[in-house]
Amino acid sequence: MDQFRLDAFPAGDACPAPHHTDAPDDEHLARILAATRRVAIVGASPNPSRTSYQVAIWLMEHTPYELYMVNPAAGAEEIRGHGFYASLADLPVRVDMVDVFRRAEHTPAIAREAVEADVKTLFLQLGIRSDEAMEIADAAGIDAIQNRCLKVEYRRLEGRIKELRGE
Repeated sequence: MDQFRLDAFPAGDACPAPHHTDAPDDEHLARILAATRRVAIVGASPNPSRTSYQVAIWLMEHTPYELYMVNPAAGAEEIRGHGFYASLADLPVRVDMVDVFRRAEHTPAIAREAVEADVKTLFLQLGIRSDEAMEIADAAGIDAIQNRCLKVEYRRLEGRIKELRGE
């Protein structure tokens, strides 16, 4: 019965609950998502059981976003015809948003790459928080969002996003 005790799992092992400071208010977030055209998914995986794969597929099927997969370990793999790039610097176009599926300790370096790539938004997926990455983005004037899921937020705000796009 011990495995059902609430204190059986240390708080640090759980996915951190979103804080109101992790993302802008809904109107600002909807404006960001409406203005976004190109998204790089850093840490995308060609493995269908991975969340990054599932979110990429959903974004392909339900949004007008042009997607770019970034994962240096993916090699010649692809997701529905979308090949992988080794880094943001290797992308053939400037992206608006970098959506990150990497552990928090990797995100400051990704934030610096995002600054170099002149992106508008750094989006750390649900469960990923990094004050350092947020500070790097903020200092460069990049909208910084953490501990949120792009798919969930897009679905939640979809009506307003379409309104802002004039759809």
